[in-house]
Amino acid sequence: MDLTNSTVLITGGTSGIGLELVKQLIRQGSTIIVTGRKQEALNNAKRHSPKIHIFQSDVSNPQDIENLYKEVTQQFPDLNIIINNAGEMWLLDLLDADKGMENITREIDINLTGAIRMVHQFLPHLLAKRSAAILNVSSAIAYMPYSTAPVYSASKAGVHAYTQALRLQLNKSSVKVFELIPPGVKTNLQNDWVLPPDQGQMMDVDKLVNVAIKGLLKDTPEIKPFLVNVIKLLSRIMPKQLMKFGHKEFERFQKLNQQS
Repeated sequence: MDLTNSTVLITGGTSGIGLELVKQLIRQGSTIIVTGRKQEALNNAKRHSPKIHIFQSDVSNPQDIENLYKEVTQQFPDLNIIINNAGEMWLLDLLDADKGMENITREIDINLTGAIRMVHQFLPHLLAKRSAAILNVSSAIAYMPYSTAPVYSASKAGVHAYTQALRLQLNKSSVKVFELIPPGVKTNLQNDWVLPPDQGQMMDVDKLVNVAIKGLLKDTPEIKPFLVNVIKLLSRIMPKQLMKFGHKEFERFQKLNQQS
């Protein structure tokens, strides 16, 4: 992809992977549009990167996506790349009856349904471009059910499968379909967790996004760091052992959750 002459919309671009994508794509010369739920966070991103364009929008709200499409395509007709990055991840004990239905399904609404709706809304616009792209951010957990975050696991497995199907359907079009598959990454996603992740096993966000930028420039369909390739291989040759290893985290989380 030619990032220098591209106009890129990034959902969830005010923190974590999204914010780092903003920074590195600016250096590539892209025109950047950032969306997010919180206006204060958008304003803060604008203060740090004055050249970006901000729109308040919640990907879990279909009306927000429709309004976003109308505003963005009118103001930025050259838009040719959308990055579905908005996401949430919660540690969850499914035996905890106190969790309401809205909280149970929220990760699906944001991580999976939101990405699908964004593609559906913006695809006709992208298909009219000579060169366009969709980048969906999934997770290495798509290859390995993670019992401590069961709904997140389901949502990212869904993003992975949907992206593969989308790529097949668009293979004769001008729209390239990419998937960024991160391992654990050091972001504020884990700030409120009762069981913090092992930072030694987490990837620096700037290094991940550097891999992402290189993958986009080289038109690599599945963009993933080396560690994710290892996880993918292990999920094929020893899936039960991999799941058992991950499940040890749930047992620790369950004890801490019951104490809190």
